[in-house]
Amino acid sequence: MSKVKVRTGKRYRTGRAEDHYDAIVIGSGMGGLSTAAILSLLGQKVCVLEQHYTAGGFTHAYEREGYEWDVGVHYIGEVHKPSTLKRIFDTISQGRLLWAPMDPVYDKIILGDKEFDFIAGRENFVNELSKHFPQEREAIEQYVALVRKISSQTPKFFAAQAMPRWMGRLYNTVRPFLVDKAFFQSTRQVLEGLTSNQELISVLTGQWGDYGQTPRDAAFMMHALIAKHYLAGGAYPVGGASSIARTIIPTIQASGGEVFTYAEVDKLLIENNRCVGVKMDNGDELRADNVISNIGFMNTVNRLLPSQTQQKLNVKQWLSEPSIERSAATHCLYAGFKGTAKDLGINTTNLWIYPDGRHEQNLDNYLAGKSDDLPLVYVSFPSSKDPDWENRYPGKSTVEIVTIANMEDYDAWDGTTWQQRGDDYEAKKEALCQRLLAILFERLPQLKEALDYYELSTPLSTQFYQLNERGEIYGLNHYVDRFKQSCLHPQMPVKNLYMTGADVMTAGVGGALMGGVMTSMCMLGPKKGKQVMALFKNYQESQQHSETIKAQNGTV
Repeated sequence: MSKVKVRTGKRYRTGRAEDHYDAIVIGSGMGGLSTAAILSLLGQKVCVLEQHYTAGGFTHAYEREGYEWDVGVHYIGEVHKPSTLKRIFDTISQGRLLWAPMDPVYDKIILGDKEFDFIAGRENFVNELSKHFPQEREAIEQYVALVRKISSQTPKFFAAQAMPRWMGRLYNTVRPFLVDKAFFQSTRQVLEGLTSNQELISVLTGQWGDYGQTPRDAAFMMHALIAKHYLAGGAYPVGGASSIARTIIPTIQASGGEVFTYAEVDKLLIENNRCVGVKMDNGDELRADNVISNIGFMNTVNRLLPSQTQQKLNVKQWLSEPSIERSAATHCLYAGFKGTAKDLGINTTNLWIYPDGRHEQNLDNYLAGKSDDLPLVYVSFPSSKDPDWENRYPGKSTVEIVTIANMEDYDAWDGTTWQQRGDDYEAKKEALCQRLLAILFERLPQLKEALDYYELSTPLSTQFYQLNERGEIYGLNHYVDRFKQSCLHPQMPVKNLYMTGADVMTAGVGGALMGGVMTSMCMLGPKKGKQVMALFKNYQESQQHSETIKAQNGTV
């Protein structure tokens, strides 16, 4: 039995880090790791500081009672086939990160007693939905075409993020003339321009949990990127979610850098409006030519910036903008079962379970306390997605069940310590566990007798492990006007200070990864920034050359 190490990174202690680096990255999520790896491949010595016990952010995995679960990498698109995303992952992991494709039906949308399959491939997707909506085939085809169009124009939409701050602001004044008008509309606005069939709209937006906002509120651009991301199907990292950090960290180390865990940053060191390093929570000071924050916009401006700098930059004005809002919080039930996927009759298809198609109404009523009906239940089967799982955990399987949470329901326990929150808190969790398990067993009754272990995370868990104040999991919400805010540019108003990750692009592993690319280009400037894209091109060409040589040698 092969056992893969789940914890990644090196524990921070005074004296282990060097006094000065080319760059310090705060936070080891996807954006932080990709930024650090890109800079490392360009010869910089980079120090990544992670306050958690393991690196990876929402891409990390954890073990309990002989099982392993991911905490956010439920599936990823466009990495099991030639694509920009795969080239970037291949480059920053130097080919170490491998992917396993999921079953053709990657998502199943369930509205009450009706089921709709999302099948990999454009034609398959259109044909399957047209069986349910034969009169809407043209609208479905138009939808797929628009999703692909939006995806193709996304580089133009986000081009300002790779430019210096001043240049980006100028570019964004002409951006509306360069991209489709759908970029500046909500998901519901766009879809109701294609069809009046509300059930079809509910099905097409059945993945809204992937970014945490219903069609009324989310920018269509965000929805389109998710939909296009999975049109060719989904994939999962071989060896589990921890493979992502584990395969990227050696790239950072190869240039003399390191990824430290248990390394919480207290404040940024600002001198004459220039960021010169960080002060650790134990008082240590580490210095660098550039500092990059990957802990989100809210944490960066509220927690890291000294109070004087906050006042100077008028951070309160930034935070008063209605479109800058924390994203949704969630509960997640992690369950372990005795038996293999084959024994238990489970596959890789994700389930999106809704009471009906009224997404906005159901969510509004739940968050307002007007209804106890769960507006969304997402079920993932991580152990069945990983071809290496049986080697590491033979005879076992895992399931994850996610639903929306209201942080206000947990305000009574805000500030309490993990595993010390009292009987009322544990009782509240147990009641929800039983509700979620009942929904699972209704769909897969054979799992009931095989249940071996389960535990529930709440928004307080996210607050504790990720330091996200309101338990948010997607950074900032994706309103249309969010993407007009100049304060969400990678280059901060403080010299040598940058942001990376999802908040400078979009939610999700892919969005955070691209955030790392854009931030790296922004840091290097218009001339040197081209070296970033050259990295991906050169690595791909070197791999193709290597494969050609291997093929020739094999023939000989």
